[in-house]
Amino acid sequence: MPYYVFHITQATAVLKTLEHQGTHEAYQDARNQVRTLRINAAPSDKGSYKLIFAANQLEAEERLQEQREQPVLMEWEK
Repeated sequence: MPYYVFHITQATAVLKTLEHQGTHEAYQDARNQVRTLRINAAPSDKGSYKLIFAANQLEAEERLQEQREQPVLMEWEK
């Protein structure tokens, strides 16, 4: 399964815009692309770059669009 690199901008709490930046078979190549994109990003860019492992691009986009619950903080983690 390949690794997918996306640029994610979030206009609202519900709506995310995903821009496919690249597909790589090796983790090292995908990680290097994400690092390069993050370094070269403009300071005014509010988006983030994510790397995801999925069977295909559609599955990767669906997993990135999922709403995840915030983890519950234990008393000693506060």
